[in-house]
Amino acid sequence: MTGGWEELSVGQAMPVFVDAPLTRTDFVRYQGASGDMNPIHHDDEFARAAGFPTVLSVGMLSAGIAASRLADWLGPGSIRRFRVRFREQAWPGDILTYTGRVVAEREVKGKGRLVEVEFAVARVSGRVHIEGWATLEIT
Repeated sequence: MTGGWEELSVGQAMPVFVDAPLTRTDFVRYQGASGDMNPIHHDDEFARAAGFPTVLSVGMLSAGIAASRLADWLGPGSIRRFRVRFREQAWPGDILTYTGRVVAEREVKGKGRLVEVEFAVARVSGRVHIEGWATLEIT
């Protein structure tokens, strides 16, 4: 799925990715891998006591998937900067859609050719779960 610099232009969209519905198992697997076992992501009683209707997704789970989508699109060694802002919780059963587009491209002496990508992860409701920005070096 990787492409070259010559194929990119401002406004070009990255391939849309629609993931399978989120599950509690996804949350627990991510938590185990990350070492962050906050019960708000797997214990309904704890989540309700904190004011939520049920457990909520680990935000870094979808951020990691977004990073993987960028790496699949433009190459795993291309990511130079990656940041996200968490906007809204995602819940078990949510189907997340990953989108993005090139917003700028430039050549930087000593750095090569860089593209700036803005991306979003949206819930099925259309509301944004996370938004993000990445700088990728394209060779």
